Amino acid sequence: MKLTADAKGTFAIAPTPFHDDGRIDERSIDRLTDFYEEVGCDGVTVLGILGEAPKLDATEAEQVAVRYVKRAKKMQVIVGVSAPGFATMRSLARASMDAGAAGVMIAPPPSLRTDDQIVGYFKQAAEAIGPDVPWVLQDYPLTLSVVFTPAVIRKIVMDNPNCVMLKHEDWPGLEKISALRNFQKDGSLRPLSILCGNGGLFLDFEMERGADGAMTGYAFPELLIDVVNLSKAGKRDAAHDLFDAHLPLIRYEQQPGAGLAVRKYVLQKRGIIASSAQRKPGATITPAAKAEVEYLLSRVARVDKRANLGPQSSAAG
Repeated sequence: MKLTADAKGTFAIAPTPFHDDGRIDERSIDRLTDFYEEVGCDGVTVLGILGEAPKLDATEAEQVAVRYVKRAKKMQVIVGVSAPGFATMRSLARASMDAGAAGVMIAPPPSLRTDDQIVGYFKQAAEAIGPDVPWVLQDYPLTLSVVFTPAVIRKIVMDNPNCVMLKHEDWPGLEKISALRNFQKDGSLRPLSILCGNGGLFLDFEMERGADGAMTGYAFPELLIDVVNLSKAGKRDAAHDLFDAHLPLIRYEQQPGAGLAVRKYVLQKRGIIASSAQRKPGATITPAAKAEVEYLLSRVARVDKRANLGPQSSAAG
């Protein structure tokens, strides 16, 4: 089923599992996909920034995308197709959609500076992938250095009917969510799904501002699902209490250049991926950092028993 503006819930940002020697680990992709479905994710987004997409060649990127799409049975799969050129973007988008993906995600190149440049780029990108491909606009100025005002987002969405979702990752960004929802109230913006990233760091209040859910990575996607569902049910204190228990580990995962190593390490401890390896160049988790993560897990486990991982789990076979 293709992605629509009605999408909501939790879409996990999936890492790309590698063997220690840098080869793609297809069996871990399968386990990771199964895990996301088992815990109740509504979707999964692959080949995002933390999916190490720039480290893959075009053939590998298609291989990873199709593997996730084919393995998923109940989840919608969104494929990051950002690329320096539109030919590569179009090729990966078409291969992904042909395999059964729900849609694709496009991030801006860091070279964009003016509002006109931003609007023009996404008009061309939408034309490149084709009008039949639903796509997600990724707004992540902290990493990509491209700043979208709410008015620019509105312009992009209104100019491109197949833009159905915003991946909101601005920081601070709560007022941006409110501004977009106010545009919808006054009729100047059509329906748009808003899912939030930034490792879930502000998910508690993003939901209260009108977000439809989360699209981010965290070693415990169950937490993201619970916060989204509790918020939707109006159980504000319960949502914040659970979120607060995980917040130190969420914060630790948000360290630029180190967060993916932490996330992969915990996923390996959980027996979901076989190795925490990143493809080079990439950070490794040090013994000191592992000890800190173990301490944080023990503290989270006081409230959420899912974090009680005990000794190092054996790698999934």
